[in-house]
Amino acid sequence: MKKIFIAFGHHNYKDSFNSAIRDTFVDEAKRLGHEIDLVNLFEEKEQLPFYNQNINPPPKLVLEYRKRLEKCSVMMLIGSCHNLRLNAILENWVDWVLHPKWFFSYKSLIPGNKYFKNYGYPVPGAMRGKLGIISITYGGPMISYQNFSIFDNIPFRRIKKVVFKLGGLKTKYIRFYSVLPNMEKKIFDKHMLKVKKLARSL
Repeated sequence: MKKIFIAFGHHNYKDSFNSAIRDTFVDEAKRLGHEIDLVNLFEEKEQLPFYNQNINPPPKLVLEYRKRLEKCSVMMLIGSCHNLRLNAILENWVDWVLHPKWFFSYKSLIPGNKYFKNYGYPVPGAMRGKLGIISITYGGPMISYQNFSIFDNIPFRRIKKVVFKLGGLKTKYIRFYSVLPNMEKKIFDKHMLKVKKLARSL
């Protein structure tokens, strides 16, 4: 069985579609015997400041999140797409927590060479080999996001192919389109079945 850390980053953490994803996943994962460490970012009594790399050492809260992640084998991010990004509170959490040198570091391509001192490759850190899951919701249909970039769904691809890869994480993802008020029950149920299948795949 696995211990799963969930960073939930939607402002409506009680009765939104994203909260339904969270609750369905948590219920199914617990039913299967997994342990959950859940953080509702908007509900936290202590909030991370807006990211500033000049704050060093990082806030104590960042170190606490990292300790909790180190005890888990799975990290899941749940949030919505805002202006082709994850929402601000979740992006800020990623900037603070998944940061060098804890998450990854750079190794020089040719150590000691003055011409290549700024060229190198990432070395995964504390989360190497663990599983990262991205759950992201979009207000429009899939085709509306494909129009912006050959990279299709920019938030998902950026997190998966860049951020998670830097830290040596394996990746699973789940995406939902046309998430609008008054969704038909059969469509909602279909989405929740997809969430349950994700939990079962662990």
